[in-house]
Amino acid sequence: MMPRDNMTSLVQKIGRQALVTFRNPSLVGDKAFLDNQGKLQTLMTEIRAADLKIAPRKVDCASTPLPHNPPVTYMHICETDQFSMGVFLLKSGASIPLHDHPGMYGMLKVMYGKVRITCFDRLDKSTNVASDTQFKPPLLPFQRDTLRRSILRSVGEFTEESGPCILTPDRDNLHQIDAVDGPTAFLDILAPPYDPDDGRDCHYYKVLESASDSEDKKAEAQGQKEVWLMEVLQPSDFWCGGEPYPGPEVDI
Repeated sequence: MMPRDNMTSLVQKIGRQALVTFRNPSLVGDKAFLDNQGKLQTLMTEIRAADLKIAPRKVDCASTPLPHNPPVTYMHICETDQFSMGVFLLKSGASIPLHDHPGMYGMLKVMYGKVRITCFDRLDKSTNVASDTQFKPPLLPFQRDTLRRSILRSVGEFTEESGPCILTPDRDNLHQIDAVDGPTAFLDILAPPYDPDDGRDCHYYKVLESASDSEDKKAEAQGQKEVWLMEVLQPSDFWCGGEPYPGPEVDI
């Protein structure tokens, strides 16, 4: 695909619209915010890899990941106190493990390839688990304190022809992203950015299998599957490297 003549203005417009959308936290959720979020979503739908001067990668050779060959890399575009924007590139077969975005909004738009996004919603902040609830394999006592009751909200596949995947603090906030059938890349906006000092640190989770399926059957009958998620350390086979962003500069 040939780059469009106005590719610089399109990338710039996305950055500026993101700033307009997220610069006033007190307005988040009202009509003005939703209108601006819709404008940002429209711009994100239009953008393609050529607008960022990113060429689709060829299928990589199957090899053991090395420190200089991470499964996922990130191209930083810009960051303000209100939002961050960049591109994640996943090698063939790579995944960004199940993780959360505490108190954050986000948009993800595939640039090339295909991703499978599995989204969960946390039901409540309670970590109380009935003492008779058993898991396979059995949990150690301290592990029960890290459990979160959640709902498997959706599993969907996205390509460059798809609209953006949208997350909010309450919906689709926990998700896993898998590269499907080869390398893939996506433009990513998070608002506000991660900031551990302000309570926005990234946490990783593992889906647990319950030894009793009665609750699962009841939930599935209602069209939703309840699961227990256990907070875990960052998986050892996942890490993210960095590489230069080759596209137009975004001036905010």
